[in-house]
Amino acid sequence: MAATSLATGTPGGTATRTTAAGRVRANGPVLHRRLVAVVTAVSCAAHLWLAASGHHGVWLGVLMVALAAVCLPCTVHIWRHGRVGALNQVTAAAVVMAVLHTALLLSAGGAAHAHGSPPPSSAVADSGGTQLLLVIALELATALLAATLVARLRRLSV
Repeated sequence: MAATSLATGTPGGTATRTTAAGRVRANGPVLHRRLVAVVTAVSCAAHLWLAASGHHGVWLGVLMVALAAVCLPCTVHIWRHGRVGALNQVTAAAVVMAVLHTALLLSAGGAAHAHGSPPPSSAVADSGGTQLLLVIALELATALLAATLVARLRRLSV
């Protein structure tokens, strides 16, 4: 038996692709949605690691764990199905997180210029903003990948 076959399994009589095991192959951009899911999972893991390291205080640690808990189900939905709702939620969360981290970076730069007042986040004090720039880049990449996948899915559904 071939690795893929065409079978008429949908109500309209159109052909669907199946694997040798009889599973229906996913339609649409599989690699793109898996990449979005992996980048989102990396972002969740980074938040959990930073929360566990204890560099940001208890309340920020709890907030980071809560944010990771919100994003993990979307990661699973994107990996399995590429649902537009989950992609929109990930895009919005990534943009909000990029704006928040940018505000932290800019406010820390202003506080450091004020001669003696401590920065609002210890991450800025330890690394001079490099880590925040990396986080901002990760969040922007996540938002861009998710938004482009939504655009591709909409184009395919038309």
